[in-house]
Amino acid sequence: MTAPLFPGGVALSDLAVYDWEAADGCRGGSPHLHTASSEGYVVVGGSGAVHTLSSRGAEEHALAAGDVVWFSPGTVHRLVNDGDLRLLVVMSNAGLPEAGDAVLTFPADVLDDPDAYAAAATLPAGEGRADAARARRDLALHGYEQLRAAVRAEGPAALAALHARAARLVQSRVAGWTATWEATVAAETERTRAQLAALAAGEPGTLAAASVARADATPGERGYGMCGRLQTWRWPAG
Repeated sequence: MTAPLFPGGVALSDLAVYDWEAADGCRGGSPHLHTASSEGYVVVGGSGAVHTLSSRGAEEHALAAGDVVWFSPGTVHRLVNDGDLRLLVVMSNAGLPEAGDAVLTFPADVLDDPDAYAAAATLPAGEGRADAARARRDLALHGYEQLRAAVRAEGPAALAALHARAARLVQSRVAGWTATWEATVAAETERTRAQLAALAAGEPGTLAAASVARADATPGERGYGMCGRLQTWRWPAG
């Protein structure tokens, strides 16, 4: 590896949560889940909440500056913006979320049709991107409301069908994800294992190869993410 990974093999983004009002009167982003990666929030400004559906049922977690919240794969989450909500988002397995690790909570008929899902989830380039992102959010909220009602009525077991649909949607991508993970996160874990063994033997190991890396901000305007406008960084190649 020619450059060190960001600590923990994570990815970072600066998120300004959407303030678009939805049909239920809440302002915020698109509900979705991640199939392989954990996600964490460090709240740096404003206020709001993250609404979740998980093995603990339906919950709402208030967010204010200084709060830190994280959750594991399979947790359906919806960010709600009560006023200028701004987050530093930390994603495990850098490279996997960017490669499609997330699945939006579209209605079941869309989730069951890979072509329909791709058409609904993909944003156009250039003009019309904001309107498409908002339409995507609204479609995901339609499925989310049905799912939340089922979880409240039946308990967390109601999430099983969504999890199965999500697994089928991403199945064809997993070989590529595995190659990315092996070359980055897994390789970094093995580097640490080897370094601990060297230190235990009283040897410096990789210390002579110490280096510093800097990431450049992705140029242009903030991108349209699932939950808001994103500032990302171009990480050095490993």
